[in-house]
Parts: sequence; C-alpha cells; structure tokens
Amino acid sequence: MLFPGKKIIYFVRHGQSANNAANVRQGSTGGLSDKGKEQAHFVGERFKNSSIDILLVSPYDRTKETAAIINESMNRPIEYTPLLQERKNPSEIVGKDADSEEVKKIMDIIDRSFHEGALRYSDEENFEDLKNRAKAFLDMLAKRHENRILCVSHRIFLKMVFSYIEEGEKLNSQAFTVLDFHTTVQNTAVTMCEYNPWRKLIGRNPWKILAVNDYGRIV
Repeated sequence: MLFPGKKIIYFVRHGQSANNAANVRQGSTGGLSDKGKEQAHFVGERFKNSSIDILLVSPYDRTKETAAIINESMNRPIEYTPLLQERKNPSEIVGKDADSEEVKKIMDIIDRSFHEGALRYSDEENFEDLKNRAKAFLDMLAKRHENRILCVSHRIFLKMVFSYIEEGEKLNSQAFTVLDFHTTVQNTAVTMCEYNPWRKLIGRNPWKILAVNDYGRIV
C-alpha cells in the first residue's frame, strides 16, 4: 500500500519509429514501424493488470501512437504534455541520414563534446533548456494527485530526467555527456521511479530510480 503522497512513475520510451529504422534524425512527425507497433503491444500486455491512473504522453506522432497501443489493454485517461517531448534537434539535421558527414559533425559538437551548458549550435534545445524542462516536469509530477503514472517519452529527454533525478541541480553539461554515453534507453524500455515527499521533508532526495531500461523480450 502506498503512503499518502507517495508515487510510482513508469517512464517508457516510444516504440521503434519508421525514422529510427531508417536511421534518420527526427523531428515531431513520423509514426511507428511494424516492429515499433509490436513493441508497444508487448508493453501494453505488461501493463494490462496494473493500477495505472493516467498516461502522460509527449505530443509527437511516435509517442502518441505508442501510448494509444499501450492503452488498448488499460483504457486509462491520456494527457499530452510538451514537457515530455524530445529534445529539439537543429533544423539542419531533421530528416537527414544520421550517418551523413554533415549530421555527424553537428552531433559531435552538441552531443559528444565537452562544452558549456549554454552552447547553442543553431535553433536546437541546448543542455540548459533540457535540464530546466526535466526539472519542470519532475516538479509537475510531484504535485499531481495520481499515485501511479505512466509517462511515454523519448530517449534523450528520458536520459536527462534520470540524470536530474540522480544529480539534481549540480548536474552540468560535462557530467551529462558522460551519463548519456553510459546510459541505455531502448525502444519501449520501462524505467520505474518512486517519489516520496517524506524524504524531502528530512532534506533527502525524494526521487529514487527502482529499475532501469527493463524492455522484456522484444528489442
């Protein structure tokens, strides 16, 4: 039985998208591949008998489709929030082959190098933008009345959420680059977290990661 105010949050990355399968850098549009749909159905079966109160979902096509498939087995309310959307890529790379020299050069600058948190290549979300959004999302979750929430989101944003849970305000862009490299978030992987406000009252981190990147058998 959950204590008053204590929450269990499940974070799920969307199923494989057609753009994932084609190795194309993505924006907000584009649905799931056949494999992605299969992955989403599998997750839905895993949650079929759960006591989820609500699904919070990124408004991108691939997350909305994933959530709709998962929810076929639960029939819970769905709420879309831009707080859960993926980090905005530079416009120059959206729709382009991730292995092209142009894209790799840009991603080396913004994703793989040690740089200041305010670095901005062009019109993308930078580290500080993403960190602030992760904090805002966790703050929003803490204030919600539901005790069991399923969140459907994206790889980079979920990595930032998990990094912020672990490091809090001391998280910087250099540390995130290392954490990003060493953290895996598979399509439809489930990460389970707990929020306990009583820990906050005694000056401890109210968030705890209980299970990471649990994706069952369909990868």
